[in-house]
Amino acid sequence: MLNYLWAYMIIFGIIIGAINGNMPEVTQTAIDSSKEAVQLCITLVGVISLWTGLMKIAEESGLIKSLTEKMKPILRFLFPNIPDNHPSKKYIATNMIANILGLGWAATPPGLKAMEKLQEINPHKEVASKEMCTFLIINISSVQLLPINIIAYRSQYQSANPAEIIGPAILATIVSTCVGVIFAKVMMKRSRV
Repeated sequence: MLNYLWAYMIIFGIIIGAINGNMPEVTQTAIDSSKEAVQLCITLVGVISLWTGLMKIAEESGLIKSLTEKMKPILRFLFPNIPDNHPSKKYIATNMIANILGLGWAATPPGLKAMEKLQEINPHKEVASKEMCTFLIINISSVQLLPINIIAYRSQYQSANPAEIIGPAILATIVSTCVGVIFAKVMMKRSRV
């Protein structure tokens, strides 16, 4: 569906550009944007490689396992209906750690695995469970200590201080996560399923 939306927007933009006599500008913008996209991808590949590698080192060294153990009280509070040693908690913790470090691309595989494991214990297979909804809310709003993508974008566009976004990003993501957790807890209490 989203592919059709983008295709319609591009076609509509080209038609409007042609009607208004702005085809040279449309063509030049398409070329410039393509160049910027490739440069941004090259910048992000380096950043992604660094942080994904560090995440793999953290996993191999046992740091992820240790942090998962330390997160048990938080996970118990957020997901009271998941048994303590259920494999979904490991995947949820890994996802949350990756998101906190700003590694959205490294958080996706454990997030998908967590949903798969949560579906196994879901009593109503056709409807998302409370735990699945809570995990989705936390995943979307996640606290980020290092917003790597934004720093990379700002660096790409020659920001004088690409990392100055860290403070506001931490504040914004803490607020969004707190609101998300409160919403999830309220909805858990109201839900009958």
